[in-house]
Amino acid sequence: MEKIEPVIEERWKMMLREEFEQPWFSQLKDFLIKEKKMYRVFPPGPFIFNAFNQTPFDRVKVVILGQDPYHGAGQAHGLCFSVPRGVPKPPSLVNIFKEMESDLGLPIPASGDLTQWARQGVLLLNATLTVREDKAGSHQGHGWEIFTDAVIKKLSSHHTGLIFVLWGNYAIAKKNLIDDARHFILTAAHPSPLSAHRGFFGCNHFSQINHVLEKRGNQPINWKLEDQNAEYEA
Repeated sequence: MEKIEPVIEERWKMMLREEFEQPWFSQLKDFLIKEKKMYRVFPPGPFIFNAFNQTPFDRVKVVILGQDPYHGAGQAHGLCFSVPRGVPKPPSLVNIFKEMESDLGLPIPASGDLTQWARQGVLLLNATLTVREDKAGSHQGHGWEIFTDAVIKKLSSHHTGLIFVLWGNYAIAKKNLIDDARHFILTAAHPSPLSAHRGFFGCNHFSQINHVLEKRGNQPINWKLEDQNAEYEA
């Protein structure tokens, strides 16, 4: 079978080369090929590794962990909780912006595109990187979680002082992959309407992240998504 190289930022590719060569990754690729023949799969191929391409390995400062890509047409573009410009904001993202407004006093943005956060070092990582249209969780258990668990372990072992943001029980369960002696871990309820009132609202994670970054002498994240047409200059 022809070897297909993942289109992913070079340092990430080097760090994850062993994973790409594992038998389970070949099985995952075979699964995706079959799925695409029968169904629409999101996000589109060029965006599967978008989080890694927008946030190179050596520039990661913050990791926000999601579960699945959005499964509606046009929503997923490879960044957890984010949607492309012009796409209506899903309920969880609306709640994220409400908490940001409450915490920092920033206006709720018109667009739900979080690319500007990613380009500042916020890795917006879903545990599963693809999904079948209109079928949440359909690509869980086929290898993506092995891959993204390896991503978390690599970040934990090769960096110090990262801030891991775990919202909801699924994300919080990943704590055992992170060396909490080397990194900061923030946890809260998931921002979905079903759970946001159980501890997501009022968590003040946005200000806490910047407090930790500034304390370590790092540039804080500019959370304000002001001009979605302007390229973020690092």
